[in-house]
Amino acid sequence: MAEQEIRFNVPSLEGRETEYVAEAMRSGHSSSGGSFSSRAGDVIREEIGGAGVLLTTSCTSALELSAMVLDLQPGDTVIVPSFTFVTTALAFVRQGARVLFCDVEPETLAADPAHVAELMDDSVRAVVLVHYAGIAGDVSGLMDVLASRPEVALVEDVAHGPFGRWKDHPLGSLGRLSTFSFHETKNIVCGEGGALVVNDAADLERAWVLYEKGTNRRAFMEGQVDKYSWRDIGSSFGLSDTLAAHLLGQLEVRETIQAKRRHVHERYVDLLAEPCADLGVQLPVVPAASDPAYHLFHLLLPDAATRNRVMAEMRAQGVQATFHYVPLHDSEGGRRFAARPTECPVTTDVSSRLLRLPFHNNLTDAEAERVAEALLGALRR
Repeated sequence: MAEQEIRFNVPSLEGRETEYVAEAMRSGHSSSGGSFSSRAGDVIREEIGGAGVLLTTSCTSALELSAMVLDLQPGDTVIVPSFTFVTTALAFVRQGARVLFCDVEPETLAADPAHVAELMDDSVRAVVLVHYAGIAGDVSGLMDVLASRPEVALVEDVAHGPFGRWKDHPLGSLGRLSTFSFHETKNIVCGEGGALVVNDAADLERAWVLYEKGTNRRAFMEGQVDKYSWRDIGSSFGLSDTLAAHLLGQLEVRETIQAKRRHVHERYVDLLAEPCADLGVQLPVVPAASDPAYHLFHLLLPDAATRNRVMAEMRAQGVQATFHYVPLHDSEGGRRFAARPTECPVTTDVSSRLLRLPFHNNLTDAEAERVAEALLGALRR
């Protein structure tokens, strides 16, 4: 009998998700802004801090909302890593900004502060920091670059990093604004969802107006005005309370989820560290200052041909290993919307060699061993 396929990702129920969803549906308030939205937002704010948490339909919409909060104008530019998902850049392009693609560090795959410093000019309004795999990179180096540029906002893309930390700081607390994802492939899930964390209290009032379709509806709901009206640009960003109920069920058991993911990560390290070192394969690098979120487990193989062959052989054995981002700086859209061309050689290199292993909350030790066996067998052939 053929062995069952080991899927790359398997979303799972971990707490009281179904109970809460049923309660939300019976409550008569299933749209955004209900009690579950409030409770889920409170948990996130308790963990991250900040002036406010706005639950959104996705991390993409949270990034779009952050671009609105920054009030970007034609001629403004935003520095974005080339090694990230397309919407990290697209959100700012939609607001009329141009992007400058920066390269990443070869070990953590986070933005390279030296390249960010080279790209800085008077048009730059923001730098986006992506915590790849939930691992904080050279945050100190990036902060040093931004120290002399107080007008440049730091925006964190924490899609991979909920409940990870850099030194004593939660990921998501470092920037003026930060965005989270609760997509089914992430650590904490509700099918589709996200959040914008507003860390600067001066941004909060306008953020809520933008969130409420350009109106001061929130002030009305809180009894601050006797009616609400159109005030600004905005859109419909709110997460339904039904999905917020699912999200709350996950957030309540976040420590259990994170412990499961840490176990999978550590199991892979135990199985692979020694043989991969002998085979010239790099495992995830975690700096001393970083306490990772354990979002994924990636390897850097010796070259593109080896990566592609190993991935194909693993899939043939029923193990869903996969690649990751295609560089944005030399994509058709990247060339179209960039303020000017940039060179990102590390991004080009690692994108061609990176392999992600199956990784989810309930991957068993036996499955991890089978993944490792398939990987090492393919590498040695």
